Amino acid sequence: MKGSVWFAAGAAAGVYGMVRVRRLAEAFTPDGMRDRIGAAVLGARMFGEEVARGQAAAEIHLRQRFDGADAGPPQLMNPQPSKEGTR
Repeated sequence: MKGSVWFAAGAAAGVYGMVRVRRLAEAFTPDGMRDRIGAAVLGARMFGEEVARGQAAAEIHLRQRFDGADAGPPQLMNPQPSKEGTR
C-alpha cells in the first residue's frame, strides 16, 4: 500500500512537471511571445481608458463642487486704488 501511494505521488509530480515545462517552452515560441506582448498592450490600453474615465469623473465632480469654476478668475467687487503711488 505504501509503495502504491509513493508511485501515484511520483507519477503526479512527473505529469505536473511535464505540463509546466511544456507551457514554459510554448511561452518562448514566436506565437507565445506574440500572445504575451498582445496581452500586455491590451492591458495597457484598458488601464489608459480607465484612467481617462476616472479623470473625466473627477473633473465633473470638481466642476459641480466649484460651481462657476470655468467662468474665469474671480473679480473684485469694489477695487480700491493702491496708496503706494501717492507718497
